[in-house]
Amino acid sequence: MTPSEADRATLLAVATAALPAGRALECADAETVRRAIDVVARAGDAALTAWLGLARLLDTLARTTKRAPYAALPLGERLALLQGWAEGAATRHLLRALLAPLKLGYFDDERVYRALGMRFAPEAPASNERQRWSERIADAATVPAGETLECDAVVVGTGAGGGPVAKELAERGLAVIVLEEGKHHDRKALGGRPTAMMASLYRSAGFTAALGNHVIPIPLGKTVGGTTTINSGTALRPPERVLASWAARHGADVSLRSLEPYFERVEEIMGVGESSAAALGKPAELVARGADALGWSHHALARNAPGCDGQGLCCFGCPTEAKRSSNVSFMPAALRAGAQLYTSAKVTRVLVEDGEAKGVEVARTDGARFTVRARVVVLACGSVHTPALLLREGMANTSGQLGRNLTIHPATSAIALFDDVVDGHVAVPQGYAVDQFAAEGLMFEGATAPLELTAVALTSFGPGFMEALGQYRKHLSFGFMIADSSTGRVRPGRGGEPLITYRLRDADVQRLRRGMALLGRLFFAAGAREMHAAVHGFERMRSQADVDRLAAAPLSARSFDLTAYHPLGTARIGADPRTSVVANTHECHDVLNLYIVDGGNVQGPLYVNPQVTIMALATRAAEHIARRVERLDALSAA
Repeated sequence: MTPSEADRATLLAVATAALPAGRALECADAETVRRAIDVVARAGDAALTAWLGLARLLDTLARTTKRAPYAALPLGERLALLQGWAEGAATRHLLRALLAPLKLGYFDDERVYRALGMRFAPEAPASNERQRWSERIADAATVPAGETLECDAVVVGTGAGGGPVAKELAERGLAVIVLEEGKHHDRKALGGRPTAMMASLYRSAGFTAALGNHVIPIPLGKTVGGTTTINSGTALRPPERVLASWAARHGADVSLRSLEPYFERVEEIMGVGESSAAALGKPAELVARGADALGWSHHALARNAPGCDGQGLCCFGCPTEAKRSSNVSFMPAALRAGAQLYTSAKVTRVLVEDGEAKGVEVARTDGARFTVRARVVVLACGSVHTPALLLREGMANTSGQLGRNLTIHPATSAIALFDDVVDGHVAVPQGYAVDQFAAEGLMFEGATAPLELTAVALTSFGPGFMEALGQYRKHLSFGFMIADSSTGRVRPGRGGEPLITYRLRDADVQRLRRGMALLGRLFFAAGAREMHAAVHGFERMRSQADVDRLAAAPLSARSFDLTAYHPLGTARIGADPRTSVVANTHECHDVLNLYIVDGGNVQGPLYVNPQVTIMALATRAAEHIARRVERLDALSAA
């Protein structure tokens, strides 16, 4: 779809009203609109059509109420119409969707970075010699249409579940084929601008979302390494009380004692430890200052990034490979041990014969298909895509629990203005934590985003917004996630893609309100001059009195702008086939030789970032899978 001249005129009128000139920044222009169109176009024609529809809706409103096209209105009237949308409980989210690409188009610009005295291009990644293991990576297009490949185990997915399983099975001498829907990006392919890397590494360019009484984006990776390639690198073990509750409710073998050796193995492979003070930078100092003033517990976060240089690009593919995500740790180990990896390989069907999984059907990007026959099938597509795949085929769901019980750790953040330069964008984006309120289900962790994504996260616009962003280098970003009591569901949607629904309960809304009020206390105790929160009606707070007002306000789910990074629970482990999807071995109760090994197994909420838990479970699951193959070998020999 190509925007019309009228569309471009409306978008330019919106951009110049929402992003006017400030003391440090110039007004948005036609180049802003061009860049914004490119951003949305990367997500596909449907996304572009929907976005242009919002601009046309605004134009229709102007013609109806002002008797003139939006682009012909004076600046004041254009701002007033935008403000009217901002005040509406439903329309404020439409406005956010309309403005987000324009903000990206404006701030992802070398001219803006230069005006703020910031480096636009990340430091060039170190050149990397071609590793021998990379010879075992091939595009699925190299497999002839109609071909049948054979192996002991086919592993679908390369993230926190698939990477460890593939490594462990290959190192035990099994013939392993790994299938990844995304592409492989080596170090030379990383280190680009965040918006460009999102288009390369994220599903739907980052537009995956849960729908319900809110729209909550859930960023998911689509690349070798899966979401581990685009996460913050936080590597935490879950609280023992959480594992004990999980085990008690579902008979899952998940005690801290039983998982201890697997946690240790995973942490050693990933080089888990705290980042250096230099990499943590000024943000950690300010958080510590505020927490100390309030008497709150705080600490540096354990991360899988030894040698991190603090470029702030963890969520867009680490350009130095200091972050030992699955694409840097587990998958190379699997390939060195003899596994074969096919990229751009979309699994469309699990092949089942007489109640046993026998392989998978794979689609290449050109639509042609081939088959992988295997003794065991391991699905590690994640909490969203694994249930969607199986539910499309109507399998592995006699319990009725597949795709249900979804928890997501809803998260939000704020930024605070300080007198001194903070430069959080060149520090670890999530390197420090306040755990004073963890038992309440409030986990405070760093949340620094690049300039353009910070602009999108802030719901405000206009002169005050541009003034705030003009002082970006003096802002500290911090955020929190909640252990949600709310649950959601994953089902096959249009075109077979997952449809995620999730309804935020009142109890979690209150938890979010308390969390934001506590975050405000932390900022002002650290010496902040003002705070910009992602809460409707409290976008700008200048004192503790404003924070107290927020703490008492009657807020709803739609009052908050949320994201979520930890979908869990859609294929949970349990002893009872009536209430769980897989056994403690990770084998599906309903289908022999079919294993699910990903975040869907984890009964959420976990209270911490889940990648280490998923990896530990996957490492143990590989032992069960290897024993199953040995038994199948023995049966074949008998």
